[in-house]
Amino acid sequence: MKFLINIITTALAILIFATTASAGPIGYAICQGGCAGVVMACYSAAGFTWGATLGATAPATVLACNAAYGTCQAACAAVLLVPLP
Repeated sequence: MKFLINIITTALAILIFATTASAGPIGYAICQGGCAGVVMACYSAAGFTWGATLGATAPATVLACNAAYGTCQAACAAVLLVPLP
């Protein structure tokens, strides 16, 4: 019985003192680095260099890489706002 009371007391203490934290700038930077790595791999697989400006003549593969990069960037912005337990 005493063992059960100790477990319950410990669990309550953890729950009382537990707070949430935001991922913050470090999590955001890690996310941005991941996005950059993925878009570089995408461009390389398509046979292009990331950062090259093709304008209206960009092939569909480059446009798909750009769209995926934009989606990844939007997900990284959410990292700053989502509280972590």
